[in-house]
Amino acid sequence: MRPQRGPPRAAPPQTVKQLLKELRQQKSREGARSPVLAVPSPRPSDCAPWPGAPAVSPSLCAVPPVSPHGSPRGAHGGRASAPRGLQAAAIPGPAWPHPPVPWGEFGPPLLGRETPDPYPEPHELAAARAALGGRDPRELLWQDEEGDTLLHVLCAGRLRALARAAAEALRDLGGLEVREHLGKTPLLVAAAAAAPEIVRDLLVLGANPDAADHRGRTALHLAAAYGHPQILQAMISSGVPVNVEARNFEGQTPLHCAVLAHNASLQGGHTPAGGSGGGSPTPQDRFRCVELLLQMGADSSSQDTKSSQTALHLAVRGGNLALAHLLLRQPGMAPRLVNMKAHGNTPLHMAAALRGTPSQEPLVRLLLAWGADPSARNLEHDLPQGLLPPGSPGDQLRLLLRSRRGSHRPPHTAE
Repeated sequence: MRPQRGPPRAAPPQTVKQLLKELRQQKSREGARSPVLAVPSPRPSDCAPWPGAPAVSPSLCAVPPVSPHGSPRGAHGGRASAPRGLQAAAIPGPAWPHPPVPWGEFGPPLLGRETPDPYPEPHELAAARAALGGRDPRELLWQDEEGDTLLHVLCAGRLRALARAAAEALRDLGGLEVREHLGKTPLLVAAAAAAPEIVRDLLVLGANPDAADHRGRTALHLAAAYGHPQILQAMISSGVPVNVEARNFEGQTPLHCAVLAHNASLQGGHTPAGGSGGGSPTPQDRFRCVELLLQMGADSSSQDTKSSQTALHLAVRGGNLALAHLLLRQPGMAPRLVNMKAHGNTPLHMAAALRGTPSQEPLVRLLLAWGADPSARNLEHDLPQGLLPPGSPGDQLRLLLRSRRGSHRPPHTAE
């Protein structure tokens, strides 16, 4: 376990759990049940206090919000798990259950396609500001053994009013850029947790939109890989400029990540997003991420720095006819994009190398229609027709490519 960071522990101050209790009591006095706090009580074992602290009633502990399906969900879209030693949401005091911060390759269900509301409910925000107002800044900045602050936890739990109030209190203290042990700022946590309203709030309050975690992933990378178009919409609606060509440590832009995620969803393989049940991101969500990134100005001719592949190379290699159509339809892109090379291979080489894929013939014909050069050779001096599989389907495509070779005048290509 990492040593605890933050100010020296004195007498335990008021904890987040107690702040939430006060909000609940205030709502009860007003005769209304707070949607933020409308949650079931956790198990008694989840409410272990600090050594020497007074016992805490389980009914006073806060747990993750109830999912649209009626069951409590953690930040990974599954059932909420027990806490991992977070003490009072990064404030000294009794422990309280909280949703696990989404460090892994899975995200929660999407929250809908609407643009995030500009502001939380006024009464919820006022109550949250009152609960957090006047707090010692050291308490708000306290980090637990995993580096989580109060704001990280509120973002992971998608508690918008409290997250906004905490962000307002922390923005002049550098608290919006505090990183936990894997390098995630609160903005990155909110993006991975599919919390578009919180993402927008943080950006408007001054969070760095291009902050990257220890794997070089920005909020755009996370939204693209996890299949969260709402996060991209929130970033657009915030009006804050963002670098759509940022690269992770694999040399990929967000557009590369979005194409790979859509490929995987079509192939039924593992995709780095989505919780269990009907709320998981769909292929349509992932397709929408590609569309939004292109609308934001993503360059479809950008090549990743490891394999030199463009988004079109990736789409064709994955047999993704829909994305190939989308990328080639971008204004002015097809003449250059269709014959770009990745270590010598054009997209047509990759389409010819597909084996047993129903989309092979449509992809070959699509690329030829957009000006693909069947006479281009890769580093092994292979023509696309030389990569076709044996047998009747391959023979038909081989004849097609041969018939096009004599009439094609290849444009300038980028290596």
